[in-house]
Amino acid sequence: MSFQDKVVLVTGASSGIGAAIAEKFASEGAKVAIVARNTTKLAEVSKKCEKVGSKPLVIVADVTTEESARKAVSQTIDQFGKLDVLINNAGIVKNCGILDEEAIETFDLIMTTNLRSIVCFTHIAGPHIVASKGNIINISSVASLGVVMDKAFAYCTSKAGLDHFTRCIALELAPKGVRVNTINPGIVKTDIISNWMGLDKATQDAVYDKMEKSSPLGRISSSEEIADLTLFLASEKAKSITGSSYVIDNGAILSPSGSGNDDQAIISSR
Repeated sequence: MSFQDKVVLVTGASSGIGAAIAEKFASEGAKVAIVARNTTKLAEVSKKCEKVGSKPLVIVADVTTEESARKAVSQTIDQFGKLDVLINNAGIVKNCGILDEEAIETFDLIMTTNLRSIVCFTHIAGPHIVASKGNIINISSVASLGVVMDKAFAYCTSKAGLDHFTRCIALELAPKGVRVNTINPGIVKTDIISNWMGLDKATQDAVYDKMEKSSPLGRISSSEEIADLTLFLASEKAKSITGSSYVIDNGAILSPSGSGNDDQAIISSR
């Protein structure tokens, strides 16, 4: 698949799935804008993109603010003159029970990051996507389809809302030639365990090994696999696909324990 001269904006691109998506698009000839808060990690991703393609536009921004969304889209248009593909990938995971003291604070934080920020980016980038008859891909989670872990009401709700937002916008923008789809990863091997749970490498490896054994296919996905699916949905090969949600979880939701398995506590990571 060639994305020669296509312009792609990826949020949450400093690590994990977002970084893999940015690098994959760069390798296929796209002009890429990468957005995240971590300057150091963005620089690392930029170098990887440049090795396989052109140097990306690096935008340091907090996606939770409307101002940052406008900044990211504006800088992308100023640099490249158009926008063909928007990848809304930024998101966070944080456990909290409805009876916990910080329940509302956590809910607001997760909804702002995982849903409102995507609404803002889609609203602001939308006219440019319409002008190019491009497409939008939202990175969701299997958490939108079931309760994946204890004390996850905020996270699951944010992802369920994202899936339905995708369907609503897909219907609205279809007459304008714009496609909108969602990818719903299950377990993905990224640095989320070390970042979120503070586990050392040996413990991380043990956790991933247990996850692999509990998966119907006996494996867990890599970030590159999510990137491959992203490129397919962004390509002309998927020109008839819009409003769809693609689960990529090695069959985890099919198992009797399904998304309720404690081993599913580590969801897709950006």
